[in-house]
Amino acid sequence: MAEEELLPLDGSINAAEYNDDDITTLDWKEHIRRRPGMYIGKLGDGTNSDDGIYVLLKEVLDNAIDEFMMGFGKQITVDVTESSVTVRDYGRGIPLNKVVDVSSKMNTGAKYDSKAFKKSVGLNGVGIKAVNALSTDFYIESVRDGQCKRVTFAQGEVVTESDIVASDQPNGTLVRFTPDKSIFRDYVYREEFIVPLLKNYTFLNTGLAIIFNGKRFISRNGLVDLLKENMTKDPLYPIIHLTGDDIEVVITHANQYGEEYYSFVNGQHTTQGGTHLTAFKESVSRTLKEYFGRNFEYSDIRNGMVASISVKVEEPVFESQTKTKLGSRDMGPEGPTVAKFVGDFIKKELDNYLHKDLETAEIILRKVQESEKERKAMAGVTKLAREKAKKVNLHNKKLLDCRVHLNDVKGDEEKKRASSIFITEGDSAAGSITKIRNVETQAVFSLRGKPLNTYGLTQKVVYENDEFNLLQAALNIEDGLDGLRYNNVIIATDADVDGMHIRLLMITFFLQFFPDLIKKGHVYVLQTPLFRVRNKKTAKRVGMKAKKEGIPEDTYYCYTDEERVAAIEKLGANAEITRFKGLGEISPEEFRDFIGPDMRVDRVSLRKEDAVAELLEFYMGKNTVERQNFIIDNLVVEDDTDIA
Repeated sequence: MAEEELLPLDGSINAAEYNDDDITTLDWKEHIRRRPGMYIGKLGDGTNSDDGIYVLLKEVLDNAIDEFMMGFGKQITVDVTESSVTVRDYGRGIPLNKVVDVSSKMNTGAKYDSKAFKKSVGLNGVGIKAVNALSTDFYIESVRDGQCKRVTFAQGEVVTESDIVASDQPNGTLVRFTPDKSIFRDYVYREEFIVPLLKNYTFLNTGLAIIFNGKRFISRNGLVDLLKENMTKDPLYPIIHLTGDDIEVVITHANQYGEEYYSFVNGQHTTQGGTHLTAFKESVSRTLKEYFGRNFEYSDIRNGMVASISVKVEEPVFESQTKTKLGSRDMGPEGPTVAKFVGDFIKKELDNYLHKDLETAEIILRKVQESEKERKAMAGVTKLAREKAKKVNLHNKKLLDCRVHLNDVKGDEEKKRASSIFITEGDSAAGSITKIRNVETQAVFSLRGKPLNTYGLTQKVVYENDEFNLLQAALNIEDGLDGLRYNNVIIATDADVDGMHIRLLMITFFLQFFPDLIKKGHVYVLQTPLFRVRNKKTAKRVGMKAKKEGIPEDTYYCYTDEERVAAIEKLGANAEITRFKGLGEISPEEFRDFIGPDMRVDRVSLRKEDAVAELLEFYMGKNTVERQNFIIDNLVVEDDTDIA
């Protein structure tokens, strides 16, 4: 190609000029407000545990926890309303002449000096500034040795700054902030996500008391308490608890499929794992294999394992500002590698434990042998199933993948974390979603008819049943969640009896064979509107004619009867009401908002108090007299009346 034919790199022919005036320098707060995702991950509205408003809370809490870890202050008070947060620690307090700097000057903090904060979570001096910049009001108060300094900010700008004055309050720091609703739209803080976060802090910091809205949380047994809090099935043997300098681990097995881990670094919940968790899984498997002297597969050793590891690392390196995955290879500038540190500890301590507790060792051996026996019994089935799934994937009409996975471009980790797969019933529903989905990050998997009820069945059914085999292959979870291709698994069914039944069957499948998929918060149910209420005059006179007559094109999508009634009241006699009987009845254009950034979903949760085993047996087990009586007693019959 001749030089004059070269095109701009963006592919456009008439590219805008690029000169000195196009170079802009943003100040710290404006950069955070324009690019909040760089500092706190996704924004969200508080309906998910990893939404930005909870990251803001964590950033403030981490500073308070660091004080406790350094030996200062045994209590933290946290008060949260729907829209604001107050955190008060009783540590040393920020040096009074530096309160403004640590709150509003980037790369300012004490944690660069590892002598002051040797094993801290926040090392880069960014977190508290991000909270400040992303809040409509931010108040910070520090008390040190009878003196106090107070500063108020708005979106990172100083509003008021007090002189240093006398105070009779105990030492420590108080931070109060209200996230900016222009950034976190329609957000609400939800206790269901805050309580587990605070409990984890107490499990990881034995003896620390956190008072949340008047309720006190404290742990005396560390990670043992964490496992007891999170396990939904009874352990097969007493929880193994091993502790050492800068490391604590707990291990047990349960009668469940898959593996379940909770990993932490310097008190930070690394939900994406990292080098410490990889080393832990490898070393536990190797130690048990060597102890039993059998050529066990690692997958058989870890099947049904529930465990947690917490390590303290000097100057940890995380893969993002949200600190969900440890990237550090070494324990510190002069320390061993993470793999060697964890491996040596597990080899010595777990091996010693098993030699002392022969009863526990025998229970573990039986569990591993059972897993091995089941795996070998499925060997022929799984081989055929994998081959079939591979062939189908070449010409897969069930799975319409998204580009971020089809292309598998390195550096697209943020998009991969945002990726979703919709599990739909039938071709019509899949068709509507497919035509309007975000092809970059949203995939569609179409079910054929009702899935099998898997309650009480073995894992063999996952491979023998085409639907489940192909779904497992699409999700890439056969060997655990490490390979999960979609961060959000969304069940999208009709809002009728059949649709509800399919939802229940799919949730039963995940609970039976992939419980950690639910426990880690990956499974959702899509909410779709039951009614459309619109101005019937607009419906009849569309386009320019309607605009000329001044008739507003008012359309309301209603998810509940209450919303339907409210919409009818707004439109009065002009209300035209449509009852959606299935997703296939909703046009692709209407579906655009239902699966867009503001789509409504309900996260499927799994807690110990849910008594899942009993619920599944009652609702999904054999048809009992008790269940028949329950249906009869709770049956509601509605008039079969069409809504015009």
